[in-house]
Amino acid sequence: MVLKDILSISGEPGLFKFIAQGKNAIIVEHMETGKRSSAFSSAKVSSLEDISVFTDNDDLPLGKVFDRIFEKESGGPAIDARSDAEKLKGYFEEVIPEYSRDRVYLSDIKKIILWYNLLQGKDMLVKEEPEKEEVKEDKPEEAEKLAEAAPKKKKSSPKAKQG
Repeated sequence: MVLKDILSISGEPGLFKFIAQGKNAIIVEHMETGKRSSAFSSAKVSSLEDISVFTDNDDLPLGKVFDRIFEKESGGPAIDARSDAEKLKGYFEEVIPEYSRDRVYLSDIKKIILWYNLLQGKDMLVKEEPEKEEVKEDKPEEAEKLAEAAPKKKKSSPKAKQG
């Protein structure tokens, strides 16, 4: 999932979309209401791209968590974030069996599911295509053209010593 421009602001409900950088703040747009506001440097702003879930091994980026939920639900909405605590934990365990039960709290699970459902409702959950690295091979014709186009250095002739 591409989550770079989607932000969470501490103390503010919902998610925000990055709009522009100002002098002392960033301009954001609330994803549900569409209302624009400023987030000052004193607010704790986190990009969803930078958030990850604790697991028993390595941390799992939020984008991959959303991918797993998306696959489980075949692109549909997830369980309601206001469901019973045991249902939420069981659902999260189905999606991420290796999540750390000691460090991932119920409030975290609720927030992740709420965010997933919001983004899914806005049709913003598009799987990120892996970038294909272009393999560039040097072709002899191109090398010759580049050599011809390069500026030629004047050959300096050695001056004879006058004595």
